[in-house]
Amino acid sequence: MDLNAPHTMGTTIIGVTYNGGVVLGADSRTSTGMYVANRASDKITQLTDNVYICRSGSAADSQIVSDYVRYFLHQHTIQLEQPATVKVAANLVRLVSYNNKNMLETGLIVGGWDKYEGGKIYAIPLGGTIIEQPFAIGGSGSTYLYGFFDQAWKEGMTKDEAEQLVVKAVSLAIARDGASGGVIRTVIINSEGVTRNFYPGDSLPLWHEELPPQNSLLELLHSSSPEPMNV
Repeated sequence: MDLNAPHTMGTTIIGVTYNGGVVLGADSRTSTGMYVANRASDKITQLTDNVYICRSGSAADSQIVSDYVRYFLHQHTIQLEQPATVKVAANLVRLVSYNNKNMLETGLIVGGWDKYEGGKIYAIPLGGTIIEQPFAIGGSGSTYLYGFFDQAWKEGMTKDEAEQLVVKAVSLAIARDGASGGVIRTVIINSEGVTRNFYPGDSLPLWHEELPPQNSLLELLHSSSPEPMNV
């Protein structure tokens, strides 16, 4: 176990548009090799009042990109005397990521709402490409979610439907991906403002072959063993 390894957010990050805004979601596990360095980190970072960014990959790289873009957007807002649009914020993230693509190891999802285009989601994966999508998934846990989103996502969802989809998807990824875990955080952005929600790990649904949370090892030893699967 290398405790001096770089901190990485082997992560599940999600952005979903709905009829009126966007919902962003992420798990909270930050790892250093096989060691969980932070089990409750916040991977959804504010860029402006109406735009947030989901971070995956190298924790240091994603944080410095977010800090630079937040600074540039602050200057932009002062100069234009109006809030930056989601597209402007996403293109600044793309510019920083692309110009430093040989040094950065981070994949990002930018989401927000503005009065010109409404709710928008932009994915900026490794290398600095920018892709506008109705939904975006990223991080190591996204590998397990592509088929699920192809089946579950639909246009014109309500706010509650979109948030339930995000929470269900992140919990599915946590169940399968060893680098995702902890709690689930969501951010809802629309014309009324921003709402942050928190879902602790013991309140998440259990999926195939997952064991229920235990308060101690004694409870685990005294509990009945799970039934083997019948093939």
